[in-house]
Amino acid sequence: MALIINGEHIDDEIIEAEFRHIKGHFERTLQVACCERDPEFRGMAKDNLISRALLNQESRRRFPTVPEQEITTRLQKLIDDAGGETQFYMNIGMPSRDEAVIRENVAGGVRLDKTLQAIYAPEPEPTEAELKACYEANLKHYMSDEEINAAHITKSLQGAKSRQEIYQTMRELRSELLAGANFAKLAEEHRADEQQQIDLGWFKRGEFMEEFETIAFSMGEGEISPVFTTQLGFHICTVTGRKPSVARPFEEVREAVKERFIEEYRDKKFNTFLEELKAAAKIEDTDPEGENCGH
Repeated sequence: MALIINGEHIDDEIIEAEFRHIKGHFERTLQVACCERDPEFRGMAKDNLISRALLNQESRRRFPTVPEQEITTRLQKLIDDAGGETQFYMNIGMPSRDEAVIRENVAGGVRLDKTLQAIYAPEPEPTEAELKACYEANLKHYMSDEEINAAHITKSLQGAKSRQEIYQTMRELRSELLAGANFAKLAEEHRADEQQQIDLGWFKRGEFMEEFETIAFSMGEGEISPVFTTQLGFHICTVTGRKPSVARPFEEVREAVKERFIEEYRDKKFNTFLEELKAAAKIEDTDPEGENCGH
């Protein structure tokens, strides 16, 4: 047994599952290769489990009983949010509908919420000066989206003898553009029909196909792109205007700033409370190294 928290034993299987969950996250975000950070991830797993155990223990101490109606209300909300009972049980991965186990788990959530509410209370009402200081400290979160205005020449593969034929045509058009040909005039001469859009107007990231945006947003104003492909065919694009990301006015984001201020207050209160629980707890780790590879 590797972990004992105030007499509560944490099974090795639970530690291993938490470790694999953490490692999987870092592998998906390409921040780890093989076993190089396994000791760190195992330490993170144990710390997570210690924190959860202490919070659950404290919640049960403060609120040993939870009214059945509160459990029922919370459970029904979870079912409704999941889109019905079938999806709810699929989401929690329970092979059978053990209502007693489910209700006890839901009761734990109710206890924890009550405990957190007690920790956070009373929440502050920030002054205007405090909100403006929070705004300045977190300016990167209140920036407008970068926008560009772009135009493109595009040719689909429909009716073409081969991809190579279309590609070669587009290469020749690009050579003309690089030599100084007027983009709008050339695009007009080579568009398939009147419905085919040349000037795409102003747009932000996320409004067009990713392949197109990756090229367009990486370009400078007036630059001619390489020939590239999307599911619609071959393209050449140019950026005709750019609106950089700028800080949105304080008054426009005031409510969002207030929410962040409260969240930061809660984080500080929570972390302080958790450290106090850890300082007062009896935590036994019989396997502090745990450096075996997770494969």
